Amino acid sequence: MSTKELQKLETIQNVCDKRIRQIDASKILNLSRRHIQRLVNQYRQFGANGLISKKRTKPSNRQFNASLKKQVIDLIQTHYFDFGPTLAAEKLAEIHDIRLSTETIRKWMVSVKLWKPKVKKRRKIYQPRARRDCIGELIQLDGSPHDWFEGRADKCTLLVFIDDATSAIMHLYFCDSESTFSYMAATKQYIQQHGKPVALYTDKH
Repeated sequence: MSTKELQKLETIQNVCDKRIRQIDASKILNLSRRHIQRLVNQYRQFGANGLISKKRTKPSNRQFNASLKKQVIDLIQTHYFDFGPTLAAEKLAEIHDIRLSTETIRKWMVSVKLWKPKVKKRRKIYQPRARRDCIGELIQLDGSPHDWFEGRADKCTLLVFIDDATSAIMHLYFCDSESTFSYMAATKQYIQQHGKPVALYTDKH
């Protein structure tokens, strides 16, 4: 018996043993009093088996007809064997007037090995990096292309040097583009003003 059925059994037993009233049982199980009376009658006649769902082991009422499933699989194998579930579902609806959800088509295709379910990639967990302790240990470099002069001059790129420990902006440099030579020129100016940092950090670009 399921957990829900065990709770139902305990409650109906208490009703039969007159520990609680039917109205109390209806509140506990969130059922009508008439339904509680039916359960009491079933329990008295069949015991615990009378409270087990009759739907168990029986196919769902919403289950598709086996002949429809076979028809759909035959159509996919004949005409759409190299299609994915989404496109196959669209073609079945458009050409054959068979309208089924993409998820149903996907399950049926997987069952006959016409579609291999994609394995979800495990998300990588990145450990947050602690900030450096002292100013100058690590300088982060980044470039931002923008119309910085609002039409009064050509668009350009601003290179920014930020200290990792304090988040202070240490140096700014305008240039035509985010190029190696621009970073070299900007770094030279930074070193002349602040001295050499322990490390520089840039993105992959």
